[in-house]
Amino acid sequence: MIMNLIFIGPQGSGKGTQAKLIAESYGFAHISTGDLLRSLTGKLKEEADSYMHAGRLVPNEFMIKILKGRLEKEDCKKGIILDGFPRNITQSKELDKIIKIKAAIHLDIPDEESIRRISGRFSCPKCGKIYSIYSEPKPKKFGLCDECDVYLIQRKDDTQEAVKERLKTYHEETTTLLKHYNTIKVNATQDIKKVEADIKKAIGFLRLVG
Repeated sequence: MIMNLIFIGPQGSGKGTQAKLIAESYGFAHISTGDLLRSLTGKLKEEADSYMHAGRLVPNEFMIKILKGRLEKEDCKKGIILDGFPRNITQSKELDKIIKIKAAIHLDIPDEESIRRISGRFSCPKCGKIYSIYSEPKPKKFGLCDECDVYLIQRKDDTQEAVKERLKTYHEETTTLLKHYNTIKVNATQDIKKVEADIKKAIGFLRLVG
């Protein structure tokens, strides 16, 4: 059975991590829209850069165009996990025109936990590796990247104030989105392995009901 899923969750919910784990377990294609945009070449890259360099959001029409091309690749035949798209009901209706989504997996955490996790996140300015002061991976030397041995930094949009604003937007956009899909909520405050196990149970249920 082909299984096309969307992973939805606030900042710090671990949806990117879980999307990779689940995709590897089932042979699904993990499609992160951020990675997809960064991998563009030629004229498509020039068009995407023109929006982002101007501080504008990439139009829905453009995202659908590059998603459609990605979905035609061989690794999508067993199913996909979409991570980062759609973000709102308008995008979901456009997505419905090119692919049938089986369900949305809602990785749910309280706002307080999201703020705690993100505000404790630091990254290497050289290689981009992300560390956390609360969970793995933690740097072996406090404040220094394991690979580059340079001081870690915190992104401006990872401060508590910035995360609160992002969460406000997230809730405004996803309330209707979650109702649009067959949504299964997973408690993402648990450890990584338990969250992964709960998602696999959800997938098992979806396969059972057909």
